[in-house]
Amino acid sequence: MSKRQLKKYLSEIPKEALEEQLLDLYQRFSVVKEYYDFVFNPKEDKMVQEAKAKISNEYFPLRRKRPKARRSVAQKFIKHFQKLGMDAPMVADLMLYNIEIAQTFASEKNVPDAFYKSMLNSFEEAVRYISINALLDAYRPRIEKIYVLTQTGAWLLSEGFSRVYDGIDTDTKANNDFLNEI
Repeated sequence: MSKRQLKKYLSEIPKEALEEQLLDLYQRFSVVKEYYDFVFNPKEDKMVQEAKAKISNEYFPLRRKRPKARRSVAQKFIKHFQKLGMDAPMVADLMLYNIEIAQTFASEKNVPDAFYKSMLNSFEEAVRYISINALLDAYRPRIEKIYVLTQTGAWLLSEGFSRVYDGIDTDTKANNDFLNEI
């Protein structure tokens, strides 16, 4: 069904039938329930704190001996929060937290090369997201700290981190030039 057909259908059915369908969707699908629960009672801080705890547990487990160190756990939270429409600063904070906790882990453990590639991807995504949402001023110190640790900690792919970090100033200058033209 196309969006147009759906709009036509919704405009034709009575309000009571629409309410019944929404209640049915709410009861049947956990995704719909979660969406409406978030819309009417966001509790963003609590959700972010729970996500941070689970991400931290990936690298520094409390109940098991070996860390799993999976980037995918953080990525699922980030994508989920973006779908819900969570405030951009909350998502940006979680993105940077993921990298920061991974850097702490890498400083204490021997990690495979794929780990560094994964963290470079996370860094690139975080910087892009922060730039797009005009949060660079607020998060620049944390981004800079992450960058410095990749350079001083002899991280693999440190030139990739440099490229991303150098792109921040280029993007900022281009955005300022564009705004000045307007």
